Amino acid sequence: MDYATTLLAAVLLGVGFVLQQYSALQEPESRFLRLRILTDLLRQPRWLLGVGCMIGGYVAVAWSIDHLELTVVEPLLTTYLVWALILAVPMSRQSVKVAEVIGALILITGVGLLSATRSVTPIGLDFGSLSHWYAAAIIAGIAFVAVMIGHRRSGQVRATLTGLGAGLVFGIQDALTRQTLTGLQFNSWTVLFTMWSAYALVGAGIVGIWLMQNAFSAAPLHASLPAIAAGEPLAGIALGIVVFGDRVQITPGMLAIEAGGIAALIVGVVAVARSSAFSSLRHITDVIRPGADGADARTTVDAHTRVDAPASRPSRDRSSRRQSPNGASFAAGSAESVPVARKFSRPAHRRQVQDSPSGDGR
Repeated sequence: MDYATTLLAAVLLGVGFVLQQYSALQEPESRFLRLRILTDLLRQPRWLLGVGCMIGGYVAVAWSIDHLELTVVEPLLTTYLVWALILAVPMSRQSVKVAEVIGALILITGVGLLSATRSVTPIGLDFGSLSHWYAAAIIAGIAFVAVMIGHRRSGQVRATLTGLGAGLVFGIQDALTRQTLTGLQFNSWTVLFTMWSAYALVGAGIVGIWLMQNAFSAAPLHASLPAIAAGEPLAGIALGIVVFGDRVQITPGMLAIEAGGIAALIVGVVAVARSSAFSSLRHITDVIRPGADGADARTTVDAHTRVDAPASRPSRDRSSRRQSPNGASFAAGSAESVPVARKFSRPAHRRQVQDSPSGDGR
C-alpha cells in the first residue's frame, strides 16, 4: 500500500509537470524570476489543472513520507519521468524511441536497487531542533547560487540551473513535510499554527513552484526536468540521513548495490528526460502562443498577406506602374518585394492621375 501510494504520487506529479510546462513556456523571457509569471499562469486553466495534479501528488507524497523513509520515497518519486513521458508522447505526436525505453528501464532498475537496500519502516528519529537543519541551509545556499548563475545565462543553461534550484528546494520541502507530520503525531491539527516547520513548509512550496515555472518558461522540458528530478532526491536523501538519521548500509555488498542504483538512477533520468517528446512540446506552444511579437509577428503577417492577397491585384499594380513616367523604378523587384512596392507605388500613382489634365498620367 505504501509503495502504491508513492507510485500514485509519481503519476500525479508527472502529469502535473507536463501540463504546467505546456503553459509556462508561453511566458515571455522578460518575466523570468518575476512574480508576475505566477499571476499570469493563474489565469490559464491548463496550468491550474497541472497544479491541481501536483498538489494531489504531494498529498500522496506526505502520506508516503509518514510511512516510509525519505531514502525510500525519493527514488520512487523519480519515476514520474516515465509517466510524464507517457503523457508527452501523444501531446507532441512523437513516437517512443528504443533509447527512451531503455532509459526508463534503467531508471526503474536504479529505483529498485536503492529501494532494496532500505528499510520500509522509518526509525522514527525526531531531533526537534533547528540546530540539526544546517544541512538544509547549505542545500538552500547551493540552490540560490545555481539560480543566480542561471539568471545570467539564457536558454537551456538557464532552465537547467533554475530547475536544479527548484529540485533542491523540493527536497527541502519533503524533509519539512516529514518534520511537520512527526510533530502532528498524537496532537491536534491546531498545533500546526505553533510549529515552525509548517510555515517553512509553505514557504518552501511556494518558492519551489515559482522556480519551477521559471525553469519551464526558459526552455523545453528536456532542459529542466532532469535537474529537477535529480535535485529533489539528492536533497531529500541527504536530509533524511543527516536530519532524521535514516540508516545507510555500510557493508561492501550494500555499498556496491547503492552505488549502482544511484548511477542507474542518474543515467535513466537523463535518458528519459531528454526524450524528443519533451523537446517537441516547445514547437506546440510556439504555434499556440498568443500575442507573438517582434520578427515572428511580422513574419506571420507577411505570410498571410502573400497567401490571402487576390491574384488580380498584382496585375493592376503592374498596369499602373506602366502608365507612370517613372514606372520602371517601381517595376523592379522580386515577388517578395511586391507588398513593399505596392505600399509606395499607390500614393504616387494617385497623385499623378489627379494632377494630369487628361487623367492618363501624361
